[in-house]
Amino acid sequence: MIKRLGKYALQAALSAVLGIVALAPLSESQAQSRIKDIADFEGVRDNMLVGYGLVVGLNGTGDDLGDAEFTRQSMVGMLERLGINVRDQLDNIDSDNIAAVMVTATLPPFSRQGSRLDVSVSAIGSAESLQGGTLLVTPMVGADGEVYSVAQGQLAVGGFSAAGNAQTVVKGVPTSARIANGAIVEREIDFNLNSLSSMSVVLRNPDFTTARRISDAINAYLGQTASRPSDPGTVRIEIPENYGQDVVALLTDIEQLRVQPDQIARVVIDENTGTIVMGENVRINRVAIAQGNLTIRVTETPQVSQPNPFAQTGNTEVVDRTQIEIDEDADRQLGLLDTGVSLQELVSGLNSLGVGPRDMITILQAIKASGALQAEIEVM
Repeated sequence: MIKRLGKYALQAALSAVLGIVALAPLSESQAQSRIKDIADFEGVRDNMLVGYGLVVGLNGTGDDLGDAEFTRQSMVGMLERLGINVRDQLDNIDSDNIAAVMVTATLPPFSRQGSRLDVSVSAIGSAESLQGGTLLVTPMVGADGEVYSVAQGQLAVGGFSAAGNAQTVVKGVPTSARIANGAIVEREIDFNLNSLSSMSVVLRNPDFTTARRISDAINAYLGQTASRPSDPGTVRIEIPENYGQDVVALLTDIEQLRVQPDQIARVVIDENTGTIVMGENVRINRVAIAQGNLTIRVTETPQVSQPNPFAQTGNTEVVDRTQIEIDEDADRQLGLLDTGVSLQELVSGLNSLGVGPRDMITILQAIKASGALQAEIEVM
């Protein structure tokens, strides 16, 4: 009996410990984020590339050359570069197997000559589908007008369309496609990290407190005052002497440091979908809220009135029957929200009034107008 009771006591103790662990709040370290997840480093950035090209091999789903003059001119120019003169036969050129497209890609940082990029292809004319098409050699330029890559290849279209005499079915976007590894890098961006004597850490969400915490974390790790915030979105770092010319090693160490990002109290509202997102720091002063809608429902139930069987007189008539119901939400009560309530209490209080998302948007805007909402409202 003593052994059995000891076993039960041990199980109860283990259950209590597990319950405490499950109910314990997340520790500060678990709520922290790495610097690499909330900031970018100077010079380590992508570059946008764009190009104009032609897709051939379409099965009658390309541009209408009679309407898309730019496609006609592009095709004539392409043929002339290949040694074919068609200037004298422009009126006889009528092909629907070619389409003008825009080609886009992202050039990752430190890309080297010969490396490959994925490209996206989008029709800009009257083409119905790019299914089965092939992109011809297309130079891709950056913001400075220089050619950084060249794209070409078979298109992979995720959508399709099928049409008959009475019905048309379209899935996805058949006028947009991708080419995996479809571009080759021809020009490198000259940037040497190891030549820097200082660099910047750029916050993705600028904030004074977060910038100060990042600077403190870097200085604590390096054991010296090597960084300082210059503005809410930038932290300047002086490269320590012990790292020499190995800036990559410094960034590797810094980006793993963890800090607790701060955020302003903000309410984001999307009125098109009725979506509301509120930060945890949203607070309101003492305020009373009443919400109610006037609903008028009109129901028409016409009835037919006709004479008795075998009657010598009388006509069949339609008699209108209208029923009107008015709901003023008289059962809705005035809700009171006290000073400094949290996000959870605010949502619970509004939900207790039976408030839907779209009505809640109006209420939040009214609370902000009264000066009781201590947060910024951003309408998307």
